[in-house]
Amino acid sequence: MTRFILALAVLVATAVAIDMGMDDTFGWDARVNCAAVDAHIAELDPYFVKNLKDTKLSYPYLPVTLDAFRPLCAGGFLVAHYKPIFLVLALLCALLLPGLGKTRPASRDVVLRGVFALGGLLGFEWIVATGNFAILSGLLTAASLALLLRPARPASYVPQLAGAAVLGLVASFKLVFVPVLAALYFLPQPRRRKLVLVAVAAGMFALPILASMAFYPDLSRSWLSAILGQIPGQHAPGNEVNPSLLFLSLTLADSVGLAGSKPIVVALYGVIAIALVLAPFTISVWRMIQAQRPARRGLRLRVLDDWLMEHPDAAMRITVLTMYAIYLCAPRLKEYAFFEVALYAAVLIVNLPAATMAAVLTVGVAIPTLASISGITFRGGFGQLTFALICFWLLLPRESSGRLAPQQT
Repeated sequence: MTRFILALAVLVATAVAIDMGMDDTFGWDARVNCAAVDAHIAELDPYFVKNLKDTKLSYPYLPVTLDAFRPLCAGGFLVAHYKPIFLVLALLCALLLPGLGKTRPASRDVVLRGVFALGGLLGFEWIVATGNFAILSGLLTAASLALLLRPARPASYVPQLAGAAVLGLVASFKLVFVPVLAALYFLPQPRRRKLVLVAVAAGMFALPILASMAFYPDLSRSWLSAILGQIPGQHAPGNEVNPSLLFLSLTLADSVGLAGSKPIVVALYGVIAIALVLAPFTISVWRMIQAQRPARRGLRLRVLDDWLMEHPDAAMRITVLTMYAIYLCAPRLKEYAFFEVALYAAVLIVNLPAATMAAVLTVGVAIPTLASISGITFRGGFGQLTFALICFWLLLPRESSGRLAPQQT
């Protein structure tokens, strides 16, 4: 397994080197974001594409981010050198990612997480290609996981509060991922504390929205119009093709001539999400709990709370897996967003049995990376989503002889 991981590390390093040498005409998202900052400094409305220099794409983030991103875009340094900067940030993400129930990770675990963060599901490749600021949300995601997944101790609640606040801030970058905050309920904490964590995360999610409405009222209206596609003659983020389950349902409905019926598309989207993600997750987790505590009586929620407190390592694993599942079900899942999905998988893969670990690495890293090096792209298709779904199914907990299947390899 160690030799296999090292071979994958060489493969991923080769792919990253190719990405670093790509045509400099790429990186359009970094240029759009910094062009929006420059337009804001010039007192122009950055949500109208006509006010952005050298682009036809629109700025998707909340108005408050225009001033938050100003130091990043100052002097044009980020736009000119975003590739090495993003590579350093991705490596920092891998180093920040925590182990589950461990205080000092082994060196092989660090390499393993680095391999999946940089090469998993092609997420980082799309960040490098587009220059998207999802690298920043990935960095904050890794930081929040490092704070939230500390070994359960009475004195560890303050770092978890900070982790919940950071996670809420991450969700405010892309509003469709806000359901990920509900995953905090699976942490091994008393119910009252978990609800406080969810409330803190929700408050931090709402804070940038409220700040934008209070201090940038005119820009907030423009932002909403741009997001909803109400500004004529310009790009709208909501109309982009993306490899999500919602777009899959739209594609399937279109194949039978029903794409124009929104209720049918939404119903099909719900059925697909339940069948492929939510039902397998719920069944596997509940079977694991029942296998370990078959005689427990009482309300199911109380049984769940008690079990999570008694099995902190498994609870933290379920928390991360829930975040992974919510990302997979998001109605808008762009190619670069799979970087954050890969970060969740990088945490989950470390303690898997050797055979399962090899399968996840093969599906999540080896096959996509080899395809990319060979010139096969997944733009406009569902290749990334397929790889992510297979990895998700492999990562689901399985009870074996009354114990949680994933153990230290």
